[in-house]
Amino acid sequence: MEQKKPKKKKNTGLAPGTIVFTGDRKVERIEVHYVEFGENTYSAQDVDNLSIETLHQPNPDFVQWYDVRGLHDPQLIEGLGQVFKIHPLALEDIADTDQRPRMDQYSNGVFVTLKSLEFSTENQKIKKEHVSLYLTDEGTVLSFQEDKEDLFVSVRNRLERSKGPIRKRKADYLLYALMDTLIDDYYHVLENIEDVIDELEESIIFSASLESRSDIYSLRKLLSLFRKTVFPLRELIRELGGPEESLISETTVVYFRDLSDHVSHLLEMTETFRERLQSLQDLLLSELSFQSNNTIQFLTIVSSIFIPLSFLAGLYGMNFVNIPELQQKNGYFVLLGIMFMIVITLLIYFRRKKWL
Repeated sequence: MEQKKPKKKKNTGLAPGTIVFTGDRKVERIEVHYVEFGENTYSAQDVDNLSIETLHQPNPDFVQWYDVRGLHDPQLIEGLGQVFKIHPLALEDIADTDQRPRMDQYSNGVFVTLKSLEFSTENQKIKKEHVSLYLTDEGTVLSFQEDKEDLFVSVRNRLERSKGPIRKRKADYLLYALMDTLIDDYYHVLENIEDVIDELEESIIFSASLESRSDIYSLRKLLSLFRKTVFPLRELIRELGGPEESLISETTVVYFRDLSDHVSHLLEMTETFRERLQSLQDLLLSELSFQSNNTIQFLTIVSSIFIPLSFLAGLYGMNFVNIPELQQKNGYFVLLGIMFMIVITLLIYFRRKKWL
């Protein structure tokens, strides 16, 4: 079988801070959605990419949120970096969709990159999307999404309806809310995987087949991908809620600790599902072995029945002239009767031994 060549990253060999989009998904038109809110005010609008520099006026009384959907335009990302003074290394990671979840602290802001996960029930695969968040020291939050679909629609609705404490909090709480939305979606992914595992377990118990082995392998790959995405979040959130992080207030640190508990719970669930799959694999092997034993047992019983019949048929099929039974008028029917009695006797014996 021909081995696939490893995919070469598009930004390999370039200078640090070079903005190169490494993904495959491109939106038709990059959109920038602007939201400004305070405890008693809320406004939202779609802005032109070129007007962000003139629109951006930092105001300590309001929280400003720029939501960018589409990452394939390096000039736009570079322009946003100049307006909000984002470090070039952070700009590089925004466009690098292969970047693992991480957090970096800079002199004027905090950069967070993580993944959005969605489980497809049609092909039973996980769709992964690259998401980056940047919290500036001016009270502005920038979010970068790879696709045009809004991953933060629930946060947007809470802001618009002033539901919960989000309008009363500052930009650090908005950063938490955006991360919390993505992590909540992880629970939906695990719930869907659990449903698939339950169906697989039922199918193995009632009708085990070799196809189940490939299903188990696929699910284990999904859980490995899920764990690879979630595991770095523990260290990421711990650093965000640490005492050295000056842009996160003490009142918001409590929420990040709760977020850390959610991540730990997700990892525990992942390990539980992996153990279930291992148990299902053992169960599958046992069921297939049981089916094979039943087949061998059946064939053995059939062979045991035909062995004496073959002996009698072979005995009287020999080419000797002086075989007394061959001269009997009803010898053929007598032999058939004996064979029939042998079959009945063996079946009764196997039945009493519970082999049938």
